[in-house]
Amino acid sequence: MKSSAAKGAAPRSPLHSPSGAREPVRNRTILLADDDDSLRRITEHNLSQHGYTVLAAKDGEEALRLFKQHAVHLTVADLKMPGLDGLELLREIRRLDKAAIVVMITAHGSIETAVQAMRDGAYDYIAKPFDRDDLQKVVQKALQWKSANDQIQDLRQQLARHVSLPNIVGACALMQKLFDQVARIAQTDSTVFIQGESGTGKELIARTIHFASPRADKPFIIVNCATLPEDIMESELFGHVKGAFTDAKTDKLGKFEAADEGSIFLDEVVELRPELQVKLLRVLQEKTVDKVGATTPIPVDVRVIAATNRDLDLALKSGKLREDLYYRLSVIPLRLPPLRERKDDIPALVQHFLIERNAPQCRVAPEVLDAFQRYDWPGNVRELENLIERTLVLRAKPDVITLDDIPEHIKSSRVPDTLQLGIPDKGISFDEVERKLLTLALQKAEGNQTRAAELLGMTRQTLLYRAQKHGLL
Repeated sequence: MKSSAAKGAAPRSPLHSPSGAREPVRNRTILLADDDDSLRRITEHNLSQHGYTVLAAKDGEEALRLFKQHAVHLTVADLKMPGLDGLELLREIRRLDKAAIVVMITAHGSIETAVQAMRDGAYDYIAKPFDRDDLQKVVQKALQWKSANDQIQDLRQQLARHVSLPNIVGACALMQKLFDQVARIAQTDSTVFIQGESGTGKELIARTIHFASPRADKPFIIVNCATLPEDIMESELFGHVKGAFTDAKTDKLGKFEAADEGSIFLDEVVELRPELQVKLLRVLQEKTVDKVGATTPIPVDVRVIAATNRDLDLALKSGKLREDLYYRLSVIPLRLPPLRERKDDIPALVQHFLIERNAPQCRVAPEVLDAFQRYDWPGNVRELENLIERTLVLRAKPDVITLDDIPEHIKSSRVPDTLQLGIPDKGISFDEVERKLLTLALQKAEGNQTRAAELLGMTRQTLLYRAQKHGLL
């Protein structure tokens, strides 16, 4: 079987999926158009056996009529048909529905025509003769891509109801749960502490909370505590009065005052010096700011959203983060899952980044998406975004991203056969090890909880309890 690249057009990315799960195959309707009676009957039978509803047409005219009358998830059409041929049918279907997914059936001698069909908007093609497994593979990939497109549209509508910042893609169960929390949290004034690896979108979540809150029309101030120079960190955060130190020629407004009536996002808050953590604790407790050199505290009304990429257990045990500050910040804790725990979102993320870079018609080969699924993404969503941007600039063909366009370390990545655990120099918490084991077992078992429990030598009930504790189910 020859395979083209996957095609998809996504709107600017959404926030919340209505289900988070793939739509059952029994709800999928496939339109099959082929003038070869024998092949059409065999193909219809094979598709029906997999649970699909099949609308069979003997020519292009009948297929077009059925397309107009039914909600069709996927069209599979022969290129060579009398009357309205496959190419013309494709163009008519795409004219009626720009998001329609069409797979072309072609003979070996018509590959060039199949390539032309893909330029006209076909998702893929399958060459005769093909067996039932070949057919099922291409149909399944096409329907998964269709599902990603549909989820994007649903998520965009939900976003309009729940939040006002449409810049995060997430349809898996983990992100669904997170976005439900964000929608509720935004309507409160509670302090939020976001924990997640670099590149998982902590700032985007903080922005979403602010701009979906009653404070949305007030300031949103971002402070990266890891990059503030130590000698001016206190002045930047809390401000100073004229004459407080040698270079204090005028009064200076601190970040907390600048955020008054709005929100302040303290990224990498664990990196604050201990004495500044004490001052931050006072802001949270007293709702006042002590400016450098001032004798009177200044009242402030600020919602604090903090974040870190550090292991919080280790930060607390090492004294890097004050325990009393941690409890003040963690009124509402949020954990952002790394991309390796939400790989079902990768197709939608890819579509989103293509749209953002004005390349909605650029296709991504199915084998590229397969490689993306195997890769662990240590840089998370940011790494994927940077890869798509770089690939769009350097790709060999203008209308498709192929395996030749992506780095070797991603292309050659493999799903590990066994789990290898090590203890990094900086240490690791037992909870993180347990979460990693549960995640890998569920991935290896393809979501089958009973099988995952067997892999870990525990009962299914124990697996459910531990997985739910870590927010994995």
